[in-house]
Amino acid sequence: MAKNFVEELTWRGMIHTVMPGAEEHLMEGMRSAYVGFDPTADSLHIGNLVPIMLLAHYQRCGHKPVALVGGATGMIGDPSGKSSERNLLDEKTLRHNQEAIKTQLAHFLDFESDAENAAVLVNNYDWMKTFSFLEFIRDVGKHITVNYMMAKDSVKNRISSDDSEGMSFTEFTYQLVQGYDFLHLYKENDCTIQMGGSDQWGNITTGTELIRRIGGGKGFAITCPLITKSDGSKFGKSEGGNVWLDANRTSPYKFYQYWLNSSDEDAEKYIKIFTFLGEDEIKSLIEEHTKAPHLRILQKRLAEEITTMVHSKEDLDNAIKASNILFGKSTSDDLKQLDENTFLDVFEGVPQAEVDRSEITSGLDMIGALAAKTSFLKSNGEARRALKENAISVNKEKVKEDYKITDADLINNKFVLLQRGKKNYFVLTVK
Repeated sequence: MAKNFVEELTWRGMIHTVMPGAEEHLMEGMRSAYVGFDPTADSLHIGNLVPIMLLAHYQRCGHKPVALVGGATGMIGDPSGKSSERNLLDEKTLRHNQEAIKTQLAHFLDFESDAENAAVLVNNYDWMKTFSFLEFIRDVGKHITVNYMMAKDSVKNRISSDDSEGMSFTEFTYQLVQGYDFLHLYKENDCTIQMGGSDQWGNITTGTELIRRIGGGKGFAITCPLITKSDGSKFGKSEGGNVWLDANRTSPYKFYQYWLNSSDEDAEKYIKIFTFLGEDEIKSLIEEHTKAPHLRILQKRLAEEITTMVHSKEDLDNAIKASNILFGKSTSDDLKQLDENTFLDVFEGVPQAEVDRSEITSGLDMIGALAAKTSFLKSNGEARRALKENAISVNKEKVKEDYKITDADLINNKFVLLQRGKKNYFVLTVK
């Protein structure tokens, strides 16, 4: 028995608005629904995870998901929630981005099987590129009044905003182009539902209007709430900007850390939205967490589930090892297993100094490493005292004054990690 999609989303806190009749329409049999993705980068970011999870749950409930890459709309720019216009991309870049996005979506959606509800990827550029301007305003534009378009929040907010430069005609027509996508998929793919964030309601309902007026049929809209963080900061952003799904843009370690650092309140919300764990299991995890919040059971499970989904089990294991280097008991061998990017991520912001490779090859004495060559400690005398107090480690292992740093200590043939006490780190970079 297929699950009730709307019920599944409701307990997960993923429903904002459901157009009347949509739930009943879904219960009648397998339906196709689509969500649009902006292809202006060759990676999605965690802000896209909510619509991705919408499609993933949709498929798991026995329905057919359609992922639309907005090659045409990506050339225009959606005004929803924005105060300025975006850069426009050429077709070659958009095609490259489309392929990269499909690879990421395949972590969540089944595109390959011969199941009736296998996912489909479409690009609206394929049906918009041959549409002439005159045809569009004749066949589509005449069915929607300017009054109707002006009443949309995405338009009103841009036009009335003090910090906005106004809105170009190009962006004003965006809702018509997105509306036409829905009409096209309704006719060609029997797609009767469009889903998206609550800020997309205006664009989606323009599509349902075109289906009614031109297609003589009925389309439905389902939206999810926009995710916010409990402290009021924007979900999906870190200090370095977007948290990307591409490992080359955001390393699996940083990705894992983003979820691990969620507040208790956010983790309780996120674990329902961003995992496929069932209701009973999530309830028991929340109960466990409430009894011992300091163990961060929710955050750990959330970070594990989503890092494995977006990256892999191996990437998760490496991210956990990397996290333990700062916060747990780890060894020199653990450090040496880190690749260069992860090492630099783990020790981001830690003071560094460069030393010449010849000094390491001949053996760098500890006083030089701690003070004379690096200024990690203020003076040779302070370095000697710290060594006598057994407070100094090289690559997580305690050393005495007679220790010499050599090539054998190098991590990735490039770094040495010095440490005083538990929390004072210093990185030697060998040039």
